[in-house]
Amino acid sequence: MILVDRALQARAAAGTPLRVAMVGAGFMGRGIALQIAASVPGMTLVAIANRTLGPARRAYEEAGVEGAVEVGTVAQLEAAIARGRPAVTDDAMLLCRAAGIDCLIEVTGAVEHGAAVVLEAIAHGKHVVMMNAELDGTLGPILKTYADRAGVILTNSDGDQPGVQMNLYRFCVGIGMRPLVVGNIKGLQDPYRTPKTQEGFARQWGQKPEMVTSFADGTKISFEQAIVANATGFRVPRRGMLGWEHRAHVDELTTRYDYERLLEWGGIVDYTVGSQPNPGVYVLAKHAHDDPRQRHYLKLYKLGEGPLYSFYTPYHLCHFELPFSVARAVLFNDAVMAPLGPPCVDVVTTAKTDLQAGTVLDGIGGFHSYGQAENSDVARAESLLPMGLAEGCRLLHDVPKDHVLTYADVELPAGRLADRLREEQDAHFHGAVVAR
Repeated sequence: MILVDRALQARAAAGTPLRVAMVGAGFMGRGIALQIAASVPGMTLVAIANRTLGPARRAYEEAGVEGAVEVGTVAQLEAAIARGRPAVTDDAMLLCRAAGIDCLIEVTGAVEHGAAVVLEAIAHGKHVVMMNAELDGTLGPILKTYADRAGVILTNSDGDQPGVQMNLYRFCVGIGMRPLVVGNIKGLQDPYRTPKTQEGFARQWGQKPEMVTSFADGTKISFEQAIVANATGFRVPRRGMLGWEHRAHVDELTTRYDYERLLEWGGIVDYTVGSQPNPGVYVLAKHAHDDPRQRHYLKLYKLGEGPLYSFYTPYHLCHFELPFSVARAVLFNDAVMAPLGPPCVDVVTTAKTDLQAGTVLDGIGGFHSYGQAENSDVARAESLLPMGLAEGCRLLHDVPKDHVLTYADVELPAGRLADRLREEQDAHFHGAVVAR
């Protein structure tokens, strides 16, 4: 980030701002548009796509950007970019295919639609910054494979908790530490929350009840920690993670975790409920070489006796930081975070209530199911249904509350891109497809 600010200032001074386009104009998308327009020299948001045009127009209007033109073809979009006119469209593929765009920001939160957009952008040589842990946690490894083949960067974003964790992880490694826990801090965890219970909170903050539900029921944090695991090679210590309630400072976690077990595991992702500073993130790390001289310095710098040391960031600022991710990708060829290779952790579908045969699952943040983080080798061995593919699946028989669904429990919708990519991901990394 220290390099990024100067690089963007130089682009502004040269009159060659980074040209970015955004797919998705919901709550977070509007924040991103406002941030770029008001506070990021050297970057311009040239186009916004949304399935309905109203939110796309609203995002520009709330950002103080006037004169947005509606476009329906690649040629029209390219002409608008050339004239310096912001453009809106209901066809996201135009943004993927048009020249004059350096990077695509994908902020839909949808798995099926998001996968199609990301693939198309990669196919046309565009860097992609995702604020979509659900897509990344379901199909990130295979999408990263496509990006590598095309020579472009596919990355999750700064600002959201996974990116903040990854930046902290990289900092720790850079000063000679060996992270053993990469953690997230939650204020609430109740797997049985629904859009009905979260309706009031959602209304208060101008968000969708389903989005807020995914925060409260643990699905979102499961996806977030899954993508951190996939970017670090870490695992979960058990299905659902430890997820302790810890109403104290994260520094005190250095004595709560079993140090020898952490060494055994080699590195885990986790979360706590109620810890301070909230809503931050933490990394617990040992000195990589167990050098007593360096441990003496760490004690001098008030990090304690060791062998486990606490590092934390006390906030995450989502859309405020996302433009840095764009600059890192375009100007420095640097991904904030991306899968290292095969998936390490998946998010599996768990019944939120007793469900009857014939029920068509309503997916993430709904009434029917919640997601739990599980090690990918276990998920494959047990043929567990990924939460990112649950929406639209029809139950073949009754399942009880808290049952973890398998592929054998459901009938998948026909013809979905996400299912095909998931099969390709299994075959690419493991040489076999999970039994469907």
